[in-house]
Amino acid sequence: MSFTTHTEDFIKKLYTQLGIFLPSQLDFKEIAYKLDIQLYYWENPSQALFFKGKVYIFLKEDLNEQEMWQDFCHELCHALWHSGSQRKMPYSWIEYQEWKANSFMLHACVPTFMLKKLLLPLGEKKAVQFICEQFNVEPEVAYKRLQHYSENHSDERYALLERSNYIGLC
Repeated sequence: MSFTTHTEDFIKKLYTQLGIFLPSQLDFKEIAYKLDIQLYYWENPSQALFFKGKVYIFLKEDLNEQEMWQDFCHELCHALWHSGSQRKMPYSWIEYQEWKANSFMLHACVPTFMLKKLLLPLGEKKAVQFICEQFNVEPEVAYKRLQHYSENHSDERYALLERSNYIGLC
């Protein structure tokens, strides 16, 4: 039996409420629009800001498409789960928030509920490339996400391997 984490459940609920069910629907501009988050591009590192009850995400303008998607998801975590200025926080709390935002990014870029529906190719290299193509992420992100998925949903991965063997794919 497989269990999901709070982050996986949150992202599934969020995306479902936004009408996002497929990897092809993962568009950070559309997500920002639906969540009433103002998006801006600038030369500085990406960040989320809160001003007068409104959320703003500033993305570093010279990032490639995959990096922008990944940065958006990282900053989305700050926008949805965090508050206040990190300038006034103890360093350990900043580290914790950044760790949470990085974890959130992996799950928001490559949602478990979508990954479960895909038939991943056998072999790590092929699976990573497939995830890159389906979810528009960089190979390092796809690899980390595949590792998390395999560790936390090993029973489903095993069932996939068994099904592949049974139908003669291996």
